[in-house]
Amino acid sequence: MKKPFLTLILLVITFTTALAQQFKLSGTIKDTDGQPVSFASVYIKNTTKGTSANIDGFYRLAIEAGTFTIVYKAIGYKAVERNISIAEDAAEHIVLSPETYTLSGVTINANAEDPAYAIIRQTIKQRKAHLTEVNAYTTNVYIKGVQKLVGAPKKIFGRDIQKMLDLDTNRKGIIYLSESTSTFAFQRPDKIHEEMISSKTSGRNNAFSFNKASDLIINFYENILLEDKLSTRGFVSPISDNAFLYYRYKLLGVSTENGITVNKIQIIPRREHDPVFRGVIYIADDSWHLVNAEVYLSKNTGINLLDTLHIKQQFLKVENTYMPSNINFQFNGNVLGFKFEGYYVGVYSNYNIQPNFPKNYFNGEILKISKAVNKKDSLFWLNNRPIPLTKEESRDYIRKDSIAALKTSKRYLDSMERENNKFGIVKLAATGYTINNRYAGKHYSFDPLYRSILYNTVEGLALKYGVTYKKDLENSRYYSIRPEARYGFSNKTLTGSLTANYYYNPVKRANISISGGSGIYDLNNFGSMSLLGNSINSLFFETNFSKFYKKEFINAGTSRELSNGLLANLSVDYSRNTQLVNTTHFKIKDLKGEQFSSNNPFTPETETPLFPTYKALTVMASLNYTIGQSYITRPDGKFYQASKYPTIDLSYRKGINEVFNSDVDYDLIALEISQNRMSSGLWGYSSFIIGAGKFLNHNQVFYPDARHFRGNNSLFSVPNLRKFLFLDFYLFSTDREYLEGHFEHNFSGLLTNKVPLLRKLKLEEVVGISYLSQPVKRNYTEFYFGLQRLIFRVAYGFAYDGKTRVQHGFRMSYGF
Repeated sequence: MKKPFLTLILLVITFTTALAQQFKLSGTIKDTDGQPVSFASVYIKNTTKGTSANIDGFYRLAIEAGTFTIVYKAIGYKAVERNISIAEDAAEHIVLSPETYTLSGVTINANAEDPAYAIIRQTIKQRKAHLTEVNAYTTNVYIKGVQKLVGAPKKIFGRDIQKMLDLDTNRKGIIYLSESTSTFAFQRPDKIHEEMISSKTSGRNNAFSFNKASDLIINFYENILLEDKLSTRGFVSPISDNAFLYYRYKLLGVSTENGITVNKIQIIPRREHDPVFRGVIYIADDSWHLVNAEVYLSKNTGINLLDTLHIKQQFLKVENTYMPSNINFQFNGNVLGFKFEGYYVGVYSNYNIQPNFPKNYFNGEILKISKAVNKKDSLFWLNNRPIPLTKEESRDYIRKDSIAALKTSKRYLDSMERENNKFGIVKLAATGYTINNRYAGKHYSFDPLYRSILYNTVEGLALKYGVTYKKDLENSRYYSIRPEARYGFSNKTLTGSLTANYYYNPVKRANISISGGSGIYDLNNFGSMSLLGNSINSLFFETNFSKFYKKEFINAGTSRELSNGLLANLSVDYSRNTQLVNTTHFKIKDLKGEQFSSNNPFTPETETPLFPTYKALTVMASLNYTIGQSYITRPDGKFYQASKYPTIDLSYRKGINEVFNSDVDYDLIALEISQNRMSSGLWGYSSFIIGAGKFLNHNQVFYPDARHFRGNNSLFSVPNLRKFLFLDFYLFSTDREYLEGHFEHNFSGLLTNKVPLLRKLKLEEVVGISYLSQPVKRNYTEFYFGLQRLIFRVAYGFAYDGKTRVQHGFRMSYGF
C-alpha cells in the first residue's frame, strides 16, 4: 500500500510543480511590410499581466503552463488574439495589420463643424469623472531608459570625446542604459509610494538607476501636463477644460474593437507656438474614455533641450475603466553639437484598483531603494526582464560591465590616479588640484589659486588658502578636515582655522562639526560681495563696498532630521571680536570724484570704532519644517524633493552674559515662511519669503551680532530671492524688531513667446517686490521687472523709502 501512495504523492508534486513553473513565450511582432512594430503590447486576455515588445519588435512573456488567449495590440493596428497552450518554452510570431478607420455613416458638410468637436465636448464633460474614478491602485512597473549619442564634436575643452564617453570611431554609442522593476502605489489626490525591486545600470555595477515610475506619469485628464519638467509652464491637454482655445480637431475615422466604437481624432494647434501637443488621440464612444494616445511636442512649443518628444500611451481595460499598459517617450535633440536620441519605456502589469493600504503607508517616501536592488545577477534579469534587450543593448551591457569591473580593481584605480593626480600649475590656478585614492577612500582638495588672491583696503593684497581632506566610510558616511590660512600684506595679520566635520548618518542628514581658530569676516554675516567682486571694485573703481572685522573663535554644532521634513540644528560659539581699520588706499586706477570709505559703514569719511573688542558666548538653535515633504531613500542618503507646500523656519539665538567673560546679552527669535515655484499653470510660477523677528532682550548687542539683511550696492550679483536690489549692505541692520518680505513671479515666456524676435531666445519675464520695515528703515519697498535666460538675468528696479523714491536702475545677476 505504501508504494502506490508514494507514487501518488510524487505525481501530485510533479503536477503541481509543472503548473507553477514559468515558461517563456517569445517571438516577433511586425507589420504587413515586415517592419518591426516597436513597443507593441502583449498581455493575457482578461488580466492585467503582460509585457511590451522592444524597439525591434521582439517580445518575451513569462507565463505558467496552461492554455491562454494572448492579445497583441499597438496603436494604429488591429488587435490580434491567439489561443496558445503552454507546456514548454514557445515561439509565436505575429503580423499586425493597420487598423481601418472609416467615415462611413458620418456626414461632413463643407460649412459644418467637424464631428470630432462633439466627441471632444463629451470627453471634456467627463474629464473630472474620469480623472477621479480610480481612487487608488497598485501595479508592477518595469522601466528601461536608453540615451545615445548619434553625433558629437571631436573634442571639448581639449579632451577627446570618443575616449571620454567611450564611443565608437564615429563618436556614436549608448551613453546611458538602465533598467528597473518596482512596485508602485497611488492614492488620490497625489499620494505615491514606490519601492524599487531591482536595478541595473550599464557600466556602473554599484550604481542605482535613476528610473522613477512617477516621472513617467502623464494623465491627459489633467488640464496641464509635464509641468516644470520639460517646460516651467507645462503643456495644455487636448481634453482640458479650455482645450478649444488651443486646439482644432479633425475626425480621421471610426473603428470597432471588442464591440466598442473608437474614434480616431487628430489634434491640431490653433497657433504654431502655443504649449500644445500634435498628433492623434483615440476616444471610446459612450463612455468617452481616452483609450490610446500618440502625440508629440516640437521645438516651437517651448520644450527645453529637446527638439522633439514623441509620447505613445496604450491603455488596458481594467474592470470598468482604462489604465495605462505601457508608455513610451522617444526624444532627440542637439546641444552644442552633441546630437542625441533615446527613449524611456514603462510597462505596467498586475493592477489592483481596489487596494487596502495600511495606516501611514503614504508617509512622504515616494521612492525606496535598498542595498540589494543592484545585486541581481544575469539569471534574474533573464527571467524577469519584460522587454528583451536589443543586440546593441546586450553588447553595451557586456562590454561596459566588464570595463566597470576592471575600473574598480586596485591596479586600475592606482594607474588612473597616477595619471589624474599629476600636478599642473594651470590646473591648480584654474580649478584647484586634487589627489584621489578612491580605493582607500581618501581625497585631498587644494583650493584654486584664482580664488585665493584678493585685495581689500583693510588687508591690502591678501592670500587666503585652504586644503580639504575627506575620508569616505561605509554606507556613504564620511569625515572631513579643512585647515585654512589667510594673510594680509598691508595689515601684516595672519589668521588660520581648522574645521572638522563628521557626516555619520546620510538617511537622517546627521552631522557633527567643530571648528576653531581666527579669521577675517564680513561685518554683515550674510556677506556683502564676493571676495573677487570686492577686489575688482576696489582696484579698478575705487569703491570698497565690503567691511571687515577679526574673529577668534571656537565653535561646535550638530544637525539631524527628527522626523520627515523636520530638521534640527544646534550650535555653540565662543569668540573674541575685534574692529579693523583700513591700512591701504592703493588702487590701479584713480577715478575722479571717487575715494575709498572707512571700514566703519556709519562714518565713511573717518575711521571710528564701530564696536569695542568684546567676547561673545552664543547659543543658536533652529527647527526647519517643510509641510508635505516628499523624499527618496537610497543607501547613500535621503534626498528631499521639491514640495508643493511652504517651509517654516523657527530660530532662536541667545547671547549669554558673563559666562567665560562674555560681554553680550540678548535674545533673538525669528520666524520665516517660504515657498519656491508655486505653479500658476500657463501663467508661470511664483516664489515668496516672509520673515519676522524680534530681540526679546537687547541689553548688550554689538554690531556683528545684530540682525543683518541681504543688501546690494553693485550692478552685478548672484541671484537670491532674499537679496534686496538697492538696500545698503550695513546701514539698516537692527537690534530690535523687523518684518521682511519678498515675492517674485516668473511668467515663463507667456509674453515673450508671442514676439517673434524674442521667441527664439526663450526669455522668461520676471516681476517682483521686496519689503523691509524696522525701527530705522520703515516701509522700505522695491519693485522690479526683467528678463532671464538660464543663469543670466537683467532687471530694472525702483526703491522707495516710504512714499519717496530713493533709487532706481539696472541690476544684473548670474549663477544659480
